[in-house]
Amino acid sequence: MSGTSQDTIREFTAIVDRLRTEFGGVHPHATVSRCVDAARHSVRDITGEASPDQVERIARKHLHVLALVAAEQR
Repeated sequence: MSGTSQDTIREFTAIVDRLRTEFGGVHPHATVSRCVDAARHSVRDITGEASPDQVERIARKHLHVLALVAAEQR
């Protein structure tokens, strides 16, 4: 993936929207957006490119872990 084409922006916006719906009662929207952004940057730094599928899977796993930690702290 090179640069940020309009298609790429739409793909990552769709990921954020899906994860916001999935984790709506668990995490604030800002947390979901930050997890997607962090996953995208991490994958790109490690592999040189960030496919939307990889980013979504990693962000979802991070959000699950954050939810587990929050539940344990209650």
